Amino acid sequence: MEKVKRLVNEIAYTPTQDLQNLSRLHLSLIPLLSFTSSLYRFALFARQRLYHLGLFSKHRLPVPVISVGNLTWGGNGKTPMVEFIARFFTKPGISPLILTRGYAGGDEVAMLQRHLVRTSVKIGVGANRAATAACFLERYGFINMCIMPPFEKLGTDRKFGNSSDADKIGVVILDDGMQHWSLLRDLEIVMVNGMVPWGNNRLFPRGPLREPLTALGRADIAVIHHADLVSDKQLKAIESTMREVKENLPIFFTTLSPSYFFEVKNYYSKLSLRAVHNMVVLCVSAIGFANAFVQGIEKIGPSAVDRLDFSDHHFIQAMDIKMIKERLRKLEEEFGVKPIVVVTEKQDYYRDPVILKELDNFEVLVLCSSMQIMPFEGRTEESFNKLLTKLIKHS
Repeated sequence: MEKVKRLVNEIAYTPTQDLQNLSRLHLSLIPLLSFTSSLYRFALFARQRLYHLGLFSKHRLPVPVISVGNLTWGGNGKTPMVEFIARFFTKPGISPLILTRGYAGGDEVAMLQRHLVRTSVKIGVGANRAATAACFLERYGFINMCIMPPFEKLGTDRKFGNSSDADKIGVVILDDGMQHWSLLRDLEIVMVNGMVPWGNNRLFPRGPLREPLTALGRADIAVIHHADLVSDKQLKAIESTMREVKENLPIFFTTLSPSYFFEVKNYYSKLSLRAVHNMVVLCVSAIGFANAFVQGIEKIGPSAVDRLDFSDHHFIQAMDIKMIKERLRKLEEEFGVKPIVVVTEKQDYYRDPVILKELDNFEVLVLCSSMQIMPFEGRTEESFNKLLTKLIKHS
């Protein structure tokens, strides 16, 4: 299965003009993938029509709902953006509720819980987001932040309301919500991976698109992620594509900035980024887009970087540990020093931290990062926050 996933991913990100460079095995899969994509397109169209005709119901919550989603699979920065927005609302004392599916072992949930443990943020997990939200709203109550005067001070550290209101939910943030049409939203934020924005421009599984690019017309804000790893020319090209769909779409740029490491064997440790300076590093990951992770590690300053990539949301198994150990031994023989293993926090450490401890003869570090909005042509974190406030207030 791991091999099939890798083959499908390679096909999805190969432009049509370069298909002749793929292996016969790749090419043999294309007819089946194309047929499956046609079925997917029909199912997508039928589902949209059923919602449009009112045959599938949509639920309205009594508080503003912000959806953070994407058009392609993996590596778009949805979860870091969810955390970024949640922190934004907690500053003036608004308690956000994050709704997430808890997909593939709940690695995203575990990371959010760790990062937001000392805040008023609540996290609801479940495929039925409306039902999950109803349970939290009944338990904690809700508050209409839009009619309160201090709402104008969103993004500041000024608190509003009284202590009895502190735990009431003021806003809902829908993680991976763009295709979750059963819950009405007041603001649609679409995340785009700047390094590989649309792949081969085909629908899943022939390509990485979960919806056609025309779905950008539903977006209120678009965010190009990993913008620091993309040239200005490429950023302009991505902007141009999006503005062909929606001319006045506000577009911002983000980066995932490395913050620190912690040791797999010591959850509470905190090491500076200098821990890998001049070291030999093996990047092990099972994420949607590993290139950004590897390039981020290379920027920190190791003497050499190797990589071992698994498919998105892959669970590390005993046979994988054996493969990792073999690669580490080769690196040790090549460079004459003991290499360090570095994994990502969200989808590699939290998916199964126990098995990573099987690499007992090697140091295993977990990279923690935070999302930042990059200033670009006057579009800054401050202007993003102001737009977020404006759109929520007038929703």
